[in-house]
Amino acid sequence: MTQEPESESQSTGPRKALVVVNTGNGKGKTTAALGVLFRAWGRGLNVCMLQFIKSTTSNYGENRAAKKIGMEIVALGGGFTWLSKDIEKDKALAHDLWEQCKQRIASGDYDVVALDEFTYPLAYGWLPTSEVIDFLKTRPPRTHVIITGRDAPQELIDYADLVTEMREVKHPFQQGLKAQPGIEF
Repeated sequence: MTQEPESESQSTGPRKALVVVNTGNGKGKTTAALGVLFRAWGRGLNVCMLQFIKSTTSNYGENRAAKKIGMEIVALGGGFTWLSKDIEKDKALAHDLWEQCKQRIASGDYDVVALDEFTYPLAYGWLPTSEVIDFLKTRPPRTHVIITGRDAPQELIDYADLVTEMREVKHPFQQGLKAQPGIEF
């Protein structure tokens, strides 16, 4: 759903497209990215989230909510690749998915693009971090990019404008509780 953006007079100053990284072992990386997308969408900006690992058949809470309000969230992945039995297939899928992400970012159609769980193919060495950064340097000047996932490479952390590390202090999983609908998915 395309909305009318707010006028520049409502802005707080000149805009600089940012690269934001949400990383760390704690919960909340995707949730934080969704919060930014929701905020930007509410301001009339064009946003999308490309879920890099979540299966194309995903129907999590964020997917359901996005459909209801007209926000674009696309699950592009093949599931939980760290449990994969075919790493070569996953490497090839990572390259294909990155090409799709690059097309969307380069299109200039979006103000904010979130690449959910994108740090994994970088950390696994399936995609060269330096090539990703080189591409991000050429993105349209209005396009913010949010990257989520554990183990963000230092090179990406150094390049990003804003980096938040989620640190797990306590989690119900430690007491044997399974993931809760509405909290984890």
